[in-house]
Amino acid sequence: MDKKILLEVKDLVVEFKSDEGYVQAIKSISFTLYRGETIGIVGESGSGKSVTSLSIMKLIPNPPGRIASGQILYHTEEGGIIDITQLPLDQMEVIRGNEISMIFQEPMTSLNPVYKCGNQVVEAIMLHQKKSFEEAKQITISLFEQVKLPDPERMFNAFPHQLSGGQKQRVMIAMAMSCKPGILIADEPTTALDVTVQKTILQLMNDLKKEIKTSIMFITHDLGVIAEIADRVLVMYKGQIVEQGDVIEIFENPKHPYTKSLLACRPPLNKKLKILPTVKDFMHIDNEGNINEIPLSLNEALRNVEYTSEEYQNRQKLLEARDNILEVKELKVWFDGKKDIFGRIKSHVKAVDGVSFNIKEGETMGLVGESGCGKTTLGKTILRLNPYTSGEVLYKGRNIFDLSKSELKELRKEIQIIFQDPYSSLNPRMTIGNAIMEPMQVHGLYQNDSERKDKVIQLLERVNLLPEQFSRYPHEFSGGQRQRICIARALALNPKFIICDESVSALDVSVQAQVLNLLIELREEYKFSYVFISHDLSVVKFISDRIVVMNQGKIEEMGYSEEVYAQPKSSYTQKLIAAIPRGDIEEVKQRRLLLPQI
Repeated sequence: MDKKILLEVKDLVVEFKSDEGYVQAIKSISFTLYRGETIGIVGESGSGKSVTSLSIMKLIPNPPGRIASGQILYHTEEGGIIDITQLPLDQMEVIRGNEISMIFQEPMTSLNPVYKCGNQVVEAIMLHQKKSFEEAKQITISLFEQVKLPDPERMFNAFPHQLSGGQKQRVMIAMAMSCKPGILIADEPTTALDVTVQKTILQLMNDLKKEIKTSIMFITHDLGVIAEIADRVLVMYKGQIVEQGDVIEIFENPKHPYTKSLLACRPPLNKKLKILPTVKDFMHIDNEGNINEIPLSLNEALRNVEYTSEEYQNRQKLLEARDNILEVKELKVWFDGKKDIFGRIKSHVKAVDGVSFNIKEGETMGLVGESGCGKTTLGKTILRLNPYTSGEVLYKGRNIFDLSKSELKELRKEIQIIFQDPYSSLNPRMTIGNAIMEPMQVHGLYQNDSERKDKVIQLLERVNLLPEQFSRYPHEFSGGQRQRICIARALALNPKFIICDESVSALDVSVQAQVLNLLIELREEYKFSYVFISHDLSVVKFISDRIVVMNQGKIEEMGYSEEVYAQPKSSYTQKLIAAIPRGDIEEVKQRRLLLPQI
């Protein structure tokens, strides 16, 4: 690889103003990006990854933020060096999008909802390349073909809401690549996507990198994804780079305890674990913020929590001897499709089409599949939050669809749901203590609010939050903390059956590990049964006793998690498993051999 420098970040310090003065979000970091290289930046939320990328794009909002000191040096094709920190805004606008482009984490908020997708890409091309509308349109359609969007002409005229998440992300990639930038910054571009779509996006970015010789800064919290795409890795923690090096070196011999913990937090595919290792297994933070390493290797951490084959078999036998808590029989949920000119229904959308399975007391059943396969519809129908077409859902032998309103209200105490987005699940005007207390008030649990508050505080402590946080509002918490609040609220009515709908998909791997461990602890403590809905087969494999694989409203495959993973019978399941980012060192080495020298 040509080691020609493209970007240098030198002693960068970024601050944000608070009530107590300026707080450093980036603490004197330095790194280099070479031409034709992909560098991965990994770390948890709040580590400074996105602030670093926004600083390079000169998009830090001022106020409250500012680049306090340091340099960001961009090396041009002509041999000049531009310090972005000193560049006037009008000159930065020439570089932004043209020389340095960015794909943001959430494509729906990055695309203007009132403009057609094609016109938004055309606008960028006309601005930077001085092309006519017709010329820019042809370039855009060609880009849509490159990023493998189906029917590029139709996509050009579609609005963002008419596209799937993966399609919107491809539009964003087309826009970012439209001016053939020297640097492409990708900020968590695959976090909420299905593994199959994620694999396609990663392959697409690799292909485009080879084609237009761009350099990529790929930001993520998942080291498995980093292994699929990066040449070098920067590991960030609380605004600092704690480790950096070649991707193979980082995976084979991580030096910093935080790097070790990030590798250990990912659910492994070749082992069955009782719980996941977390950051606190590898490092302890004292009151002054100093990191104290706990001398534990990655292999030791995994070995300490691994199921033996005897333990795993005993778990299966235990569940098989238990009664069914839920039985789903030939469930169909069809929605009206196209109508003729007389308003008669011509077709149906078969969201759930003849699904049958059972769940044992204390069992976790994983529901996995791509977006649109019917997972969430099935979960909501079980709770009677969706209308059904036909079939039965028996909870403890009673058909939920036959219950009256008063009977259903009584049943709600036993069946709860934890939604994907904890922030939209919580009332922003209600303190988290009152949000947890509210279902107790609705169902008349306990004698008075004083007793209910005592119960809420117990629940907060049980999900590793503090009693004094009772009076705080949702916006004062991180994503992982908000998810714990939603778990506490689901526990408030002492349920026996909980549906977790993509409840960890948007969390950092370290926070995800803590939440998954908490769900397992609560299952063992309170004998819950879970339906765990996710598009991430590695997470489902870890937490589930059995797995149901769904595709286009039907069950493709069902069985014990280890068996489904080890010997998938359906080609669809095989495709899902093949798409999981493994972070496998040997695969990384093989990929390196196939890469052309740039």
